[in-house]
Amino acid sequence: MRNAFLSFDQITTPTEFETQALALFTYQYYHNTVYRSYCDLINKSPSDIKKSDDIPCLPIQFFKSHTICCETPIPKTYFSSSKTTGQIASKHYVKDIQLYIQSFVRTFTSFYGPVNKYAIIALLPSYLERNDSSLVYMAQHLIQLSKHPESDFYLNEWDTLHQVVHRLEQEGQPTLLLGVSFALLECVERFQWKLNNTIIMETGGMKGMRKEWIRSALHNRLKEGFGVSQIHSEYGMTELFSQAYAQKEGRFETPPWMKVNVRSAEDPFEYIGDQKTGALNIIDLANVDSCAFIATEDLGKTHADGSFEVLGRFDHAEIRGCNLLAL
Repeated sequence: MRNAFLSFDQITTPTEFETQALALFTYQYYHNTVYRSYCDLINKSPSDIKKSDDIPCLPIQFFKSHTICCETPIPKTYFSSSKTTGQIASKHYVKDIQLYIQSFVRTFTSFYGPVNKYAIIALLPSYLERNDSSLVYMAQHLIQLSKHPESDFYLNEWDTLHQVVHRLEQEGQPTLLLGVSFALLECVERFQWKLNNTIIMETGGMKGMRKEWIRSALHNRLKEGFGVSQIHSEYGMTELFSQAYAQKEGRFETPPWMKVNVRSAEDPFEYIGDQKTGALNIIDLANVDSCAFIATEDLGKTHADGSFEVLGRFDHAEIRGCNLLAL
């Protein structure tokens, strides 16, 4: 039955999404013991689920305290979240790394075109210190697919970075500069830029290196410093296999196999609709072997066109570096 879910990236319509979401819920209910225990605790079973919005979303904290997996034996491979002293990292166990590659490559190309169109420059200090970061894995794979000789990770090589990007600009080479927020800020503090062929994409995260910024203020500073009209953003996390991208004004869009709803901050089982601020619930149908239905600690709101914004985190939530900016 599992094989029926491996072509999630062929979903193109809401009807196809609904069909796959309902079937995957039933599969995970019967194969993921932690998820089933949670559903039973709140009195939800497959017979109660008529549409994707009825599917219970597992609180994301469970990835810190439990092994969330449909498979036995438990896979040896996993991605883990960044953390600071005293925090517990989330772990996302990976049965088939090809599903992750399938998801992030298909998503990237649907928003930005062929990967080999770009030189990809990655500024991911702190993440590079770990060998279990899903963000580093994605960036490394995209760098390889780009096949451009200048595509690489750059770590504290500021003069070299400046020279490389300047040379790529002179050549008219489309370039993606992907970085965590504090590293991008250091770029604009060290150099003045005027970029015409380079996409600046922030993945969020000050990682305790700087004070957190409001996203709009961060983007304004980066736009001014890099001399660009828009700052792009990537939204992803350890517990997901899919990403959303914002190409302007902080409005994220998802691939067709990913859906975001907003739940009430007072009632975790109530969806509140568009244009209202609440906590984000995410369905990610690429999460075939773990849990595709996740209640995050992120605050945001959705829009009628299916896009969404990330506005911060619950006050009680741990600060994690992946891509979230405080209000």
